[in-house]
Amino acid sequence: MVVLNSDTLEAIAARVPAPAYDRSQMRVGIVHFGVGGFHRAHQAMYLDRLMQDGAARDWAICGVGLLPGDRHMADVLQAQDGLYTLVTKPPDGTLEPRVIGSIARYLYGPADPAAVLDQMADPAVRIVSLTVTEGGYHVNPVTGELDPAAPELQHDLAHPEVPSSMFGYVLAALRRRRAAGVPPFTVVSCDNIQGNGDVARAMLVAFAGLQDPDLGGWIDAEVSFPNSMVDRITPATAAADRTMVATRFGIIDEWPVVAEPFVQWVLEDNFPTGRPPFQDAGVQMVDDVVPYEMMKLRLLNASHQALCYLGYLAGYRYAHEVAADPLFRSFLLRYMRAEAAPTLPPVPGVDLRDYQHQLIGRFANAHVRDTLARLCAESSDRIPAWLVPVVVKNLQTGRSVACSALVVAAWARYAEGTDEQGRPIEVVDQRRDRVMAAAGRQRQDELAFLRDRTLFGDLVDEARFVTAYRSALATLHRDGARAALESLMAEGRIH
Repeated sequence: MVVLNSDTLEAIAARVPAPAYDRSQMRVGIVHFGVGGFHRAHQAMYLDRLMQDGAARDWAICGVGLLPGDRHMADVLQAQDGLYTLVTKPPDGTLEPRVIGSIARYLYGPADPAAVLDQMADPAVRIVSLTVTEGGYHVNPVTGELDPAAPELQHDLAHPEVPSSMFGYVLAALRRRRAAGVPPFTVVSCDNIQGNGDVARAMLVAFAGLQDPDLGGWIDAEVSFPNSMVDRITPATAAADRTMVATRFGIIDEWPVVAEPFVQWVLEDNFPTGRPPFQDAGVQMVDDVVPYEMMKLRLLNASHQALCYLGYLAGYRYAHEVAADPLFRSFLLRYMRAEAAPTLPPVPGVDLRDYQHQLIGRFANAHVRDTLARLCAESSDRIPAWLVPVVVKNLQTGRSVACSALVVAAWARYAEGTDEQGRPIEVVDQRRDRVMAAAGRQRQDELAFLRDRTLFGDLVDEARFVTAYRSALATLHRDGARAALESLMAEGRIH
């Protein structure tokens, strides 16, 4: 066994593909907030590809963690000199490992905020990128405006030079750069939000307006926020993944990453101060990301929600188990074809029917072992952004909303906190208490869950949706998830 770090990299390279470039010559050009598995399977992987080809050596990543759980990430990546093993898992069961070397530095913000700001203020840093989850942008889902009530935002309003949030760090760093006459960095959101760059701009400018209106106007005028679409199914690292890397490859890696083979990044080409040659690594550089991101959010992401609650209630625990069940698979295709796809604009170079079948195949990859619990987490951020727009559009055009109503009803049933076998469900959601309280009232008030206008807008006033929702929830309570699916599918199949 070999412990992964810079000193052992030559020995490890004899076992698995590893950086052949001189990492001591890398220079940080990107600061990234939220170094989870997805970032390390996606953006960091693309940069490693470029570095292997002799490019982008001045675009290495400095990762930044702000949450309590990120302290362990800091310890691991510092001990491993930023190195980690990425293992892709094709459906045939083979394993494709690679050691990734594009992360040059990792900082834990709460331990040393000054070091983070110094790095962000460095003129060599020309991109700040984000994977902070949908909730990290503090958007009010009904108004679409900034909700500054979060404690970390309130702290940063009172203490702008000692930030605790991503918002606070970005504003403080831009303030420093402006004062020093250093051009601003480009802010790149890599989160699953429609118009993620536009949202990042709007929320950061609004927050700056509360703190320093003059700075807010400067950011709005001078800072670029390109939109992007990102895609790669990346389950959370499990103990079994560490064991697999050790036993199969002889590498002791405390935080490897596993992912499916498919990867996609569609990125708006708007980088005034420069960027790596992303296109040479397979990134699609485009003028308009919107068709791609709508396709991904409403087909892939919303379909994840369509399978996770119903599958969990029925006793499944992994996405591939659900996708292998003919009844669930037929339901997913019906949702995609009858409700999601009709709301989409044409997507350049993509056959949407082929894309839908490709998604089912990706969901069914048994070797990735993506948990339903991961897909069910933070639903109050996901359903309003991914599924509710599909419902609203279909209500406006007179199309079916039956599949979407069943998905919302299944979330309501899931949020009661027990599955159909009576086993407890750990509901993970930043609005957990509120959604569980509403779900707990719905046996007496069947629309209690749907009445939350911060999540569902005016859907509770839409008679056609309410009728479908009531019927679905009643069947879920009385007969369970499979019966609800069978009842819906009996109304007419999509082939």
